[in-house]
Amino acid sequence: MGDAMVRASMAEDEGFRTPDAFHSLEPVQLERFLERRRANPSFPLELSLAENLVEVLRRANSFVPSAAGSILLDDPSDKKDDRRQNTLTFIAAFGEKSSCLVGQAIPADQGIAGRVYMTGETYSTPYAPSDRFFYRAMDEQTRYQTQSLVAIPIRIEHEVCGVLELINRCDAPGYSQEDRNLLEIFAGYISISIQNVLDGRQAQEIAKRDNLTGLYNDRYLHIALSDTIRRCRAEDLDLSLLFLDLDYFKHVNDTHGHLAGSQVLREVGHLLRRKMSRLGGISARYGGDEFVLLLPGYELEGAIDAAEDLRAEVVGSTFCAGPGDIQPEPLYLKGITCSIGIATLRLHLEPHLSLEASKSTLLRLADAAMYVAKETGRNKTALAGQPVRRRPGGGAESSR
Repeated sequence: MGDAMVRASMAEDEGFRTPDAFHSLEPVQLERFLERRRANPSFPLELSLAENLVEVLRRANSFVPSAAGSILLDDPSDKKDDRRQNTLTFIAAFGEKSSCLVGQAIPADQGIAGRVYMTGETYSTPYAPSDRFFYRAMDEQTRYQTQSLVAIPIRIEHEVCGVLELINRCDAPGYSQEDRNLLEIFAGYISISIQNVLDGRQAQEIAKRDNLTGLYNDRYLHIALSDTIRRCRAEDLDLSLLFLDLDYFKHVNDTHGHLAGSQVLREVGHLLRRKMSRLGGISARYGGDEFVLLLPGYELEGAIDAAEDLRAEVVGSTFCAGPGDIQPEPLYLKGITCSIGIATLRLHLEPHLSLEASKSTLLRLADAAMYVAKETGRNKTALAGQPVRRRPGGGAESSR
């Protein structure tokens, strides 16, 4: 690499100037390109991905001076099993026309970038316009003239997820094998930058989760509740908080053992997570067999319907219906019920209450309502101390 550094320095002395304009997608836009899964978190680092990608491009360009360059990634939120149906998006770029290039997408099975993405092999050409793999649409759209080009695969773990491209090698007719070797190193840096961000996020996510149910834990619940109250007030939305407790859960442990109890809690957690995902809510395990559910944007009637649907889904479920990862033998537990208490931001809280007071009041009132449901027969939904009569079909009707 020493010779390359000398060559880069000589290029600068001979008049080559590193481009000033390096562009990347905004952090919010970059979010969807991070929806990837990684195992074995080992680098819990806080990194600015945009800054890292721009810096890698800048360094790559200093070692292999080029008129333009870019980083393209596939979109994990819209990834197909048939990789030919994917798209590659320019998430960072430099050089002339780079500002209008960022955010553009090309088919993953077309062009030199597509060939590299599909094969996982580096590719270069001394004159792109005559290359059979060259994708002319971007040049036509940006009115740019590509001459020489080199493209290097970017991998996450062992899977190709994108491409590093440099275009129009300065002071050379094309890209040498040494250039390709250097750029493969920089493609590795891009991979490490992305992996570090993913690992850091996974470590943070693990810290938020309850190990048994996979729901948010009670510690993170308080953070999420504060954020949700703040957001709902800023957007003039109501917020419903549901406090759910399983009925007679001690009987499950006493009759079938604690492994069965843990398996039921895990399956209840999966049920709640699916339900809240459909409703756009947040689910957390508060402790033991108690759960807290947040429904931002839901006023009282919508929250009652959601609670009654959820209550009906619990009582209608068969738990431990097959060998579980905790309880090895099927038990086919039916008839487990729950009691739910509801409190809402607009109905039960004064607008002037502080954030901390609002949070504790919502929790306290919903918890108290849940105990009213317990004391009046269980398997019910209650609102601020008033039982809610069950409606056929899972709906509810207030008895206020």
